[in-house]
Amino acid sequence: MSVTDTSTSSAFVEVNVLAIETLTDGLQSLEPLVLSLLVLASVAVILGSWWVVRWFRRPPGVRLQRLLSNYDEVAVLMHPNPDPDAMSCAMGVARIADSVGTETVLQYAGEIRHQENRAFRTVLDLDLDTIESSSQLAADAVVLVDHNTPRGFTGSQTVEPVAVVDHHPGNGAGTEFTDVRTDYGAASTIIVEYLDELGAAMGSADGSGFEVSEALATGLLYGIQSDTNQLTNGCSRAEFDACAALFSGIDEDLLDRIANPQVSDDVLQIKATAITEKRVEGPFAVCDVGTVSNTDAIPQAADELMHLEGVTAVVVYGQNDGTLHLSGRSRDDRVHMGETLRHAVSDIPMASAGGHARMGGGQLSVEHMAGIGPSDGTSKTEFEERLFAAMAGER
Repeated sequence: MSVTDTSTSSAFVEVNVLAIETLTDGLQSLEPLVLSLLVLASVAVILGSWWVVRWFRRPPGVRLQRLLSNYDEVAVLMHPNPDPDAMSCAMGVARIADSVGTETVLQYAGEIRHQENRAFRTVLDLDLDTIESSSQLAADAVVLVDHNTPRGFTGSQTVEPVAVVDHHPGNGAGTEFTDVRTDYGAASTIIVEYLDELGAAMGSADGSGFEVSEALATGLLYGIQSDTNQLTNGCSRAEFDACAALFSGIDEDLLDRIANPQVSDDVLQIKATAITEKRVEGPFAVCDVGTVSNTDAIPQAADELMHLEGVTAVVVYGQNDGTLHLSGRSRDDRVHMGETLRHAVSDIPMASAGGHARMGGGQLSVEHMAGIGPSDGTSKTEFEERLFAAMAGER
């Protein structure tokens, strides 16, 4: 060490000794009561920090279970017109709540119309309640599953959920618990991980946790399959791990009955319209299927068009009750479908759209699209040009 280093170190030690002496003198000059309060405050801060660290080091499934145990009853709220992923998530949260003696009511706004969704509910004999306003929520404590912002009912903007479990992009959060994993293909995968963290046993209890029924295991497996197009679209490794964990507990007959429901005539007609009336430009296809009574047929028609050879991205839209409903699909790495639809409707009043890279959806008011309000209006031909331009990255 150099002379300069030595002198600097000595000076540093002297300063620190002086600081310690000054602090000690200061503490000695304090009244005993004040000193005691300072000591108690320090201990409280240390203990509080320890509990915070311990809480957040717990697996999320354990934290959710403990949160649910604080309530006598919770409302598990699915997004409007819930699909198998949303319904199976709600089933999973209800099972976790039941393990700590908390009652649950599974609720949703809208309707369950898609034949796959109706089959899921019927085959698994789910008890679901519909709501039209926030006053009909079964409890003050609300858990959102498969979406992160309440919507689709009167007063939805006033609802502050205590917990959110989701895999969609968005800024919604729970006041006490938030788990949003946008890299996951299905929210059901998150629930499977929770059950594993809680030591749940598939099919039969083993003493280390609690039982997962065949209906719940089957529902979660199908929820994952339906949201990832049979594990071919938007999957992460977590989806495959979750399906492997569920496999021993499923009921194959229940799974077959859910996966192969009968299809209504209007759905087949809309699919046929999409196939015959589509407009194709390069690798992209767009189709207006006209006025529809069943809006769930629109995404099914989009799925159908994705089977066309040479087509890598599609958008299908149709009108119902004054609203234009959009559904898009993409297997083209250049086309982020959620962003594509968002850009296409960005300057149309009262329009909203978004989604994942591989699939997206949106809604816009037909009247506002025609020119009511601050815009000049957009014809359907012009709108389709917007869609093609957005898919091509030109908008």
